[in-house]
Amino acid sequence: MATQSTPRKLAAIMMADIAGFSRLMERDESATFMRLQHLREAVTQPKIDRYGGRIVKTTGDGFLAEFASAMAALRCALDIQRDLIAHEAERSSEERIRLRIGINVGDIIVDGNDIAGDGVNIAARLEALAPPDGICISGTVREQIHDDLGIALSDLGLQKLKNIAREVRAFAVTPASGAGETPHAADAVTPDAVLAKARHAAALLRRETTTSSIAVLPFVNLSRDEENEYFADGLAEELLSVLAKIRGLRVASRTSAFFFKGKDVDIPTVARRLNVATVLEGSVRRSGQRIRITAQLIDAASDSHLWAEVYDRTLDDIFVVQADIANAVVGELRAALLGGRPATGMSRDVVAEVQAAARGRSHDPEAYRLYLQGRFYVLRITEGDVAQGVGFYRQALDRDPAFALAWAGLSRAYHSQAGRGWLPVADGMEKARAAARTALELEPELPEGHIALGWVLADYDWDWGGAKAELDRACALAPGDGDAHRASASLAMQIGRLEDAIALARRAVALDPLSKPAHVVLGDCCMRAGRLDDAVASLQVALDLAPNAGITHYILSCARLLQGRADEALEEAEREAIPYLRLLCVAMAQHTRGDAAASDAALRRLIDECEYGVSFQIAAAHAWRGEVDAAFDWLERAYRERDPGLGESVAYPLLRALHGDPRWLALMRKMGFA
Repeated sequence: MATQSTPRKLAAIMMADIAGFSRLMERDESATFMRLQHLREAVTQPKIDRYGGRIVKTTGDGFLAEFASAMAALRCALDIQRDLIAHEAERSSEERIRLRIGINVGDIIVDGNDIAGDGVNIAARLEALAPPDGICISGTVREQIHDDLGIALSDLGLQKLKNIAREVRAFAVTPASGAGETPHAADAVTPDAVLAKARHAAALLRRETTTSSIAVLPFVNLSRDEENEYFADGLAEELLSVLAKIRGLRVASRTSAFFFKGKDVDIPTVARRLNVATVLEGSVRRSGQRIRITAQLIDAASDSHLWAEVYDRTLDDIFVVQADIANAVVGELRAALLGGRPATGMSRDVVAEVQAAARGRSHDPEAYRLYLQGRFYVLRITEGDVAQGVGFYRQALDRDPAFALAWAGLSRAYHSQAGRGWLPVADGMEKARAAARTALELEPELPEGHIALGWVLADYDWDWGGAKAELDRACALAPGDGDAHRASASLAMQIGRLEDAIALARRAVALDPLSKPAHVVLGDCCMRAGRLDDAVASLQVALDLAPNAGITHYILSCARLLQGRADEALEEAEREAIPYLRLLCVAMAQHTRGDAAASDAALRRLIDECEYGVSFQIAAAHAWRGEVDAAFDWLERAYRERDPGLGESVAYPLLRALHGDPRWLALMRKMGFA
């Protein structure tokens, strides 16, 4: 809530999104996302820069921007629409990307780099009134613009906008006759047609927004035993995982939703941060075999319940309860999408869809409980916790050897151990491969299994085509899964397709906006592509989300080195939590600073103290120090050891000193890169 000390200012606010974006994504998700990224870079961002605006944030298929004046905002909107229409002119009407834009001038709250308040909310509601390719402005904008813009204004009258206390006068903007370009003659509209289209578009958008996106918050553990926290977390995660596989439903990823765990944040704020329209929350109370689960689906805009239920069951009924909740949520959202109410009995289509999305799960309550414990510990990503998680996964599989999800989870745990030097690489990766293949033998359509196998194929086999096939399949089976898109971004980065990697990483961030790993991958991709300022910005977001987590300071240290800022690189290096990455960066930063003794000491510790899987990092340190022969010796050792880090070498900027040596091309050929 704003206080007297909250910074405020007057600004022109532009809100835009793509009409029918869900339909375009359903037709071809990857192509649509790549087109969206291209249009942002080729049309939207240059125009906003030209008129002195600032993109405050992107919102999946749209953006929020601010300008110093109404004239600048409207001129920019007209330019964007004109160029976008021309850009899309050769496509069929079903394939075009078509923006709707709303503009308002009002008092806004400044929250760091973000903005909020009625000034922003009104712009969002006006955007809903605009037809595809159209612009809708408030009366306050109309009062501040000149009459020489070559436009026609249609007075839409006073509008009662959702969650806005006062009525707002709105105007539809169209190019006047002979002014501007209108490539689609069939789309030319009269003022009356604009009004009709605006009202129709607003109704459709409100329906679409209300029903197409959801966040599943961590369920509150009300049990006396705090150790049951894993059970409450796991229940929410399982529901989230099922919903993420429902076609046409965008689900905020686990990391972003769980960012709010233990925080006193209201539902509308959560929804705004996650860019969703509905929120599922609940609580769990467990005593022995008895459980009480409450769940409620909330419309974020009105902060009102769409559906709520209380379940008093035994632990043996947990799978029925999960299915009931998922069925109710999907049924409610489907009914709202069609403008009706849920039927008394759940439709067969919804039940079948939820059952298909829940594939790979166990029907043994104790195996399920052990699986939840395993995942709870593995997600902590420390050596001891991951080892403990592996133990729980193994116990779950002893009870139910056909538990495909547990096999997939075990594979990811083994991969983590091998990749971080907590197991010998060959031992850990072969265990990871066997577990992933078992998961897919049991359930061939399990996205988690395809992701797990994709990681092994990329990081150990260096089978780039096979890895891409697995990750593409995972994205197709779970289009709303940020983990799948993040893995695809990492793979594209490994094989040197850096622009594709950045686009995929941005998609992962859009799906999982509060995920530290998603922002780290985006920062890493930008760092390797030479977009160092963008890299630093993404990594700073990751640090804001998880200040003490590993890897982030390492990549930020590398970016600072590439910027020539050695002192800052050393500061970041010393903050890195993972020992071998910290020592690598200290060795490089001290070399750049001219302290040879300190660099030698860090490199010696890296060689002596880090047991498994660091040959690639040692090679990188030697390469940065200009010690080419030593670097190639360690790279050859990394090749013999199947060091997972070697898979990053093709686009790793710290190895550039080696690129002119004939041994580099030979190594790249052996790795399948050339």
